[in-house]
Amino acid sequence: MKMIIAAIKPFKLEEVREALTQIGVSGLMVTEIKGFGAQAGHTEIYRGAEYEVNFVPKVKLEIVVPEAQADQVVETITQTARTGKIGDGKIFVLDVAQAVRVRTGETNHEAL
Repeated sequence: MKMIIAAIKPFKLEEVREALTQIGVSGLMVTEIKGFGAQAGHTEIYRGAEYEVNFVPKVKLEIVVPEAQADQVVETITQTARTGKIGDGKIFVLDVAQAVRVRTGETNHEAL
């Protein structure tokens, strides 16, 4: 099993969710986050005063899928979340040692 962690622009969330559902992803976790990378923040004006925003709002997706499906999920997120502008996000893929469905006690692939 693989865990895919993706940080994307918030306005792309629904489009990415729909694309993942179409390829058979049955669940995902979403967290609102803030961070910076190459984008390194920006300046804004509030009540006439300019201030620097160091952390940019993003959405973090966490998805656990069978290993055979991981490349397809990564490609789907990459294609759907891409705007072509700086700050489109990052994707990380990690190994998952175990999964357990709390309600039934099912483990690993059955728990997904």
